[in-house]
Amino acid sequence: MLVAELERAVLRGEEAAGTSLILQELRHAIRAAGQPVDRVGDAERLFFAPLEPFLIEDAADHKRSGRIARVSLESIWAWLGRDLMPAEAKALSEDINRALYNDDRVKADQLTRALHDRAVMRIRETVTAVTGDDKARRRLAVQVGTPRALDDLATVAAVLANRDALAELTRRLPSQIRVLEREHVDIIMAWADMAASKKAPGTAAANNADLLLCGLTLVMGRLAAPWQLVRIATLAAETDDTARIAETPWAAAVTIALSEIEALVRELRVEHKAHRPITALLKAIHDAVRGVRTEMDLSVDSPWSRQLVHIRTEVSNLLRAEIESAPGHVRRLLRPRPVKEIAAGSLLDAIDVSDTEMLVEFVAACRNYASELAVSEATMRSFNELQHYLETGTKVLLDGMRHAGDADRPFRQSQIDAAIRFCRIVFGADYAGLLAKAAEIAIQAATAERKAARA
Repeated sequence: MLVAELERAVLRGEEAAGTSLILQELRHAIRAAGQPVDRVGDAERLFFAPLEPFLIEDAADHKRSGRIARVSLESIWAWLGRDLMPAEAKALSEDINRALYNDDRVKADQLTRALHDRAVMRIRETVTAVTGDDKARRRLAVQVGTPRALDDLATVAAVLANRDALAELTRRLPSQIRVLEREHVDIIMAWADMAASKKAPGTAAANNADLLLCGLTLVMGRLAAPWQLVRIATLAAETDDTARIAETPWAAAVTIALSEIEALVRELRVEHKAHRPITALLKAIHDAVRGVRTEMDLSVDSPWSRQLVHIRTEVSNLLRAEIESAPGHVRRLLRPRPVKEIAAGSLLDAIDVSDTEMLVEFVAACRNYASELAVSEATMRSFNELQHYLETGTKVLLDGMRHAGDADRPFRQSQIDAAIRFCRIVFGADYAGLLAKAAEIAIQAATAERKAARA
């Protein structure tokens, strides 16, 4: 209700200070909630509405085939109204806003389509004019104001030029596709043939390629597992041979799928650097890599096989150092210490123990995905080291607990508690329970010995 009222105020020309910021935050909250909300909107929102399935909540400089960062739209809209077609954009935007204020949705849609058509024509003319002129291309990129300006303009023009065909594909497909089957591929291929046949004779091949790229990107947004987009290419080409697939228009499906896997790797790098849990991302990357390798024969050298090797190498380089560091972290915490090295009443640092526990969980999780992520050797070596050290080291810790005095007992108890947490991950809950019971027995034995000594 608040969004609708603020949008109506903007349409009336009564925008107050801070309205844009408030609307921005409210719209973000609506998108995050994932629930449909009736919106009044404005000319800008209606103009970019066909782009909604192609928008990503990502940095504007990240390359994603067939996608565009939502944060880039504001700069593109400003460029349209300032540099590309100021008079037309201003007049049509005012007419669209007036129609929306009067709740005349039909007229607003008609005016928006007219704005789309003019914008597509002018964008393509502008991009064509700077083709081959690096200085002009750089100047245009600065005017647009996004890190990937020319790519962003190409995506906007492609989607708007094919808005009707893409709307038809949206109607033909389920809203969510858990597993991409042959029947879905047949629908997509029939749609592509229909859309191509409706284009004017002599239409440039690049325009048909844009249509297919947009259509495949739209399909991917409905897939539960985006990597399954590759299946369209193999079923359409009726082969898993990469050379033969690459000769078909459906090769774009492979390009898009690999681009999405690269985006997952970028996200993995960010989350890993921020020390946030990455198990779900590891699983997503593992499943995607395995799926692509299953659908296509990548045993022979090809650009796609090299791209996948690069992806796996990047993940391996990112994870290997941390995987190999886990045994050292555990040894440092659980190392048996002589009494003179233990301050009276001290304990292991709780944050250090939690960080190490997360690291052990990370190594254990990597075991499930090691083969596809090219970290099998490092993961197995580190996990075996953890197993061996915990099996032998806990016995020493228990012996130390049996002979602990009042000063060092709290520290040795904290070491055993940490060991129990690590063992629960490596060996399971039963083993950890037995270790906890053994620790209780050791404490009881130490107490009995002290009582006997006093007696």
